[in-house]
Amino acid sequence: MSMALPVALLASVALLLLLVVTAWSVPFFWQDLMFFTTMTRSSLRCRRRLAARPPVTLLDVFRRHVRLRPQQPLLIFQEQIYTFEDIERRSNRAAWALRRRLGLRRGRTVAVFLPNVPEYLWTWLALAKLGCPMACLNCNVRGRALRHALEAAEATAVLASPELREAVEEVLPHLRRDGVEVFYLSAASPTAGVEALLPTIEVAPAEPPPAELRAGVTGDSRALYIYTSGTTGLPKAAVITELKLMMVASLGRVCGLRPDDVVYTALPLYHSAGLLVGLGGCLDVGATCVLRSKFSASQFWPDCRRYNVSVIQYVGELMRYLCNTPQRADDREHGVRMALGNGLRAEVWKEFLRRFGPVTIWEFYGATEGNAGFINYTGKVGAVGRANRFIKLFAPFELIRYDVEEEQPVRDGRGLCIPTKPGETGLLVIKITKNTPFHGYAGDSQKTEKKILRDVLVKGDAFFNSGDLLMMDSEKFIYFQDRVGDTFRWKGENVATTEVEATLGLVSFIQEVNVYGVAVPGCEGRCGMAAVRLKDGATFDGDELYAFTEDTLPPYAAPRFVRIQAALETTGTFKQCKTNLVKEGFDPGLVRDRLFFRDAARRSYVPLSAATFAAIRDMRLAL
Repeated sequence: MSMALPVALLASVALLLLLVVTAWSVPFFWQDLMFFTTMTRSSLRCRRRLAARPPVTLLDVFRRHVRLRPQQPLLIFQEQIYTFEDIERRSNRAAWALRRRLGLRRGRTVAVFLPNVPEYLWTWLALAKLGCPMACLNCNVRGRALRHALEAAEATAVLASPELREAVEEVLPHLRRDGVEVFYLSAASPTAGVEALLPTIEVAPAEPPPAELRAGVTGDSRALYIYTSGTTGLPKAAVITELKLMMVASLGRVCGLRPDDVVYTALPLYHSAGLLVGLGGCLDVGATCVLRSKFSASQFWPDCRRYNVSVIQYVGELMRYLCNTPQRADDREHGVRMALGNGLRAEVWKEFLRRFGPVTIWEFYGATEGNAGFINYTGKVGAVGRANRFIKLFAPFELIRYDVEEEQPVRDGRGLCIPTKPGETGLLVIKITKNTPFHGYAGDSQKTEKKILRDVLVKGDAFFNSGDLLMMDSEKFIYFQDRVGDTFRWKGENVATTEVEATLGLVSFIQEVNVYGVAVPGCEGRCGMAAVRLKDGATFDGDELYAFTEDTLPPYAAPRFVRIQAALETTGTFKQCKTNLVKEGFDPGLVRDRLFFRDAARRSYVPLSAATFAAIRDMRLAL
């Protein structure tokens, strides 16, 4: 016993010295370790809450804040201020009304078809109080895509806004045939046969519905469906469980969000960033959210000053818009201390800090349906995060070589994927484990299976295929490079080329169409372009195509450029070739085919002149 203590002490000292030496020799060691500790605490907190009996969900966390700070503003929208207690009472009334009017029971899915309005928040909480998952419909979807989205989530009711009346009425006969009930969350209804539900909600009891209505809800229960575009061309309903909801909502806390913060978001609530990170983060820590219906570059900083905003949410394009506004003497006169978002390119990042002051930027990377992601906790400009040696033990990922032409990973002689080297672009794949499960999409198991890549490092393993190309440098910082497959990103939205192709294929003079994204100077993401083969004897009608796309496609999905070709290039398996088209872009000096430009002022697709191209190239003409 007398010798055991010195030996143990020596071992401890040796271990400590080893840690110190390692910390000095390995760059960012302590930052990696500290962030790993923060993430571990956050993960354990979420899992511990949901492992309790009964489980403590994000709804329960919100109600705890109601008790602690009932009169603190939770939501500010235009001139309206809603305290935690206000939202609690409104969501209680909505829960009672929905249960009685729709006969809702636990597990029944209800879709919301709403813009950014306060109703979004209290409807979400109301459905949670009934144990009902909410399907968050993209306000831009129409027709067949809208019906498909409802079918995928097996939604039996839709709560819509009168602002979306035309979209509702277009599919209303089909929904009635399928037994889907439709209501407006408003005082009056503009559509015959569709009830306005707000009067019923306003007279419902303000007391909370009994907890047993959601008895049986666990961390694995489905809380939300959030839609993401994919290569199928139709919306895919990503499954968000109660555990994933709480984990994503805790992202703000991980980055330093506090109860006294005021968070400003103009991001759409049908996306995970706005709903889960923004509103969800405020529910988690008890902060205040300032919600704007749509982003306005001219009103952004005046809003931040008016509402004493301390935290802003962004996507890369939003920050670019801010940097492109005319400089003002009061650019740095604001109280914003932190920005939280994704898609911020290095040049915009630097310009934003130079112009608007020392705001701490937390850039993150993640897919709505993904099983893990990255957070840039070091502030490295342009990076989305780091390959943290500690976190990777619990959330293994790889960047693997990817053949863009063949649109598949490169494999070695054993049939396994090949990890990339530092500085080499590769496909991000994340291992599917108990700690990092992949819940996939509702409605079609084949869509879920297509996102799983097997036999990656060893035979029999399974990884989530992100569909994104990233690069890791020699210091293990990770940078987003591009998207693969048929989907590209424009104006903060994912555009599925196959969906646009199917729509344009209905135009009277179009025989074949190939849609792809092209880079535009000064713009994030890729802009839509369509290579078109006309029907024999037909002529291109720019007026007709403009009117058709305006009626059938969301604004961000309508191609800005059209290229007329005698024949569309395909592979031996009849897949359309996009690589050369993407490289050639829309430069009339390089492309011999006829090119057309979507001119909003003339409401037509007009010939793309060298002068117009130069204006776009020199960023004098905004798209």
